[in-house]
Amino acid sequence: MLSKLKLLFKDTVIYGSSTILARSLNYLLVPLYANKLSTFDNGTQTIIYANIALANVLFSYGLETSYLKVVSDSAQKERDETQLFSTAFITLFVTSTLFAFCIAIFAPDIAQLIGLSSGDYLFVRFAALILWLDTLLVIPFAELRLKRKAFQFAIARVVGVIAVVACAIILIVPFHFGLSGVFIAEAFGSFVSLLLVTPVFRQFRLFYSSVQLRDMLRIGLPYVPTGIAGLLIHLIDRNILIRIPASDIERIYGPGYQPSDIVGIYGRIAAFGVVLQLVIQVFRFAWQPFFLQHSKDPDAKRLFQHVLSISTLVTMFLALAATFFVPDLVRYHYAGSFYLLPPRYWIGLSILPWIFLSYVFDMISTNLSAGLLITGNTRYLPIVTFAGAAVTAIFCWWFIPLSGMDGAAYAIVAGTAVMCLVMAWYSLKVFPVRHDWFKLFLIFVAGIAMASIQFSIGAELQRTGAAMTMKGGLLLLYLGIAIALFHKEAALVMEKVGNKFAKRMQ
Repeated sequence: MLSKLKLLFKDTVIYGSSTILARSLNYLLVPLYANKLSTFDNGTQTIIYANIALANVLFSYGLETSYLKVVSDSAQKERDETQLFSTAFITLFVTSTLFAFCIAIFAPDIAQLIGLSSGDYLFVRFAALILWLDTLLVIPFAELRLKRKAFQFAIARVVGVIAVVACAIILIVPFHFGLSGVFIAEAFGSFVSLLLVTPVFRQFRLFYSSVQLRDMLRIGLPYVPTGIAGLLIHLIDRNILIRIPASDIERIYGPGYQPSDIVGIYGRIAAFGVVLQLVIQVFRFAWQPFFLQHSKDPDAKRLFQHVLSISTLVTMFLALAATFFVPDLVRYHYAGSFYLLPPRYWIGLSILPWIFLSYVFDMISTNLSAGLLITGNTRYLPIVTFAGAAVTAIFCWWFIPLSGMDGAAYAIVAGTAVMCLVMAWYSLKVFPVRHDWFKLFLIFVAGIAMASIQFSIGAELQRTGAAMTMKGGLLLLYLGIAIALFHKEAALVMEKVGNKFAKRMQ
């Protein structure tokens, strides 16, 4: 079992290093945009990027996951995988071109539909180009993951992000392209990534099979409503915030703010959730191929139990640490002249603990999704995610007029928690695994208690050395409780670390 966990950890480290590096580089753009663009422009970009994420699901319509599944099955039966690659890529190329063309034509109407003015149509057309390029990367990236070519995957992602960052800095700082520079840079980065994965196309053939496509669509199409609903849990808040009445904005935040300003502030603050989002994204990249390859092992269920416990504990620890320290990093005046986010954004800092908490439930759902995919019961996925999306939408409509950005954050937690519960219900019914739910509940309660102590005492200490010491002490106490409750998982991790250290010392 340790060797299998080691394989998962190895892939996770490679995917993780590249993803963390890529997102860290990309994250340099958050203070750049916050300091060089207005909150209004940041709001416009936030809304369009939120809807790009939703449209990405429609553009790829589940073919990434279904391709991983079908090719894995094909390898076991010794079938020609190049035919599957060609069929999937040709399909996405044709459909994404048609979709992007339609968006470009109806850009003014789409801008109004998502809460912007029709004059913002140019940014919508930029979005269509980005969507088209990103869709062309779907199958090549899936192929690299499936063949465990994590290094090539990492290079393509990281260099693409470097291109985005460099291009954005050049266009916005010396050339003053403003918001247009943001979208041009993103399209350029996707194009660079596409160039870097061209070696994958050596296996491309002028071949197309409607039978193979039908097999992939049978598995992948359930991911379309599922993917949209899953993204809505984290993105519907923006689309409802943009429609918040001016009277509610003035009542909650005072005069001087428009809906786009509120969305811009919310989007930039919520972006700090990247701390947890990275962990889940990295884990997901390694997790899907891993559980598909080991689902038939005799010890698979015990293995999956340990994976869920370890990944959830890591996520909860990081969520608590981020809750403690990220607000201080945002408010710190670097060199006496620079903030990560200017003071105008600080009215949104109260949403951070809730954003971090929502990702804990996301991690558990990601683990549990293995049961549905292994058994082929993907028909339950729309129920799972639509339950979460429905709760998120209802809470958003209810709480945003009352509490603004805080109401949106409450809604996200509610939606992800419901999705986690429904996922557990269906997944464990078709693929039973005895997880340590009571222990996880105890460590969850312990985290809430630590955060409550920090908020009650830390408010009096402010950002002093004593406050930092208290936060560090609470984190160590939390870690000790986690190790005591999950000593088996801690022993497995320590054994792996010990073996790694011993090899390096030899």
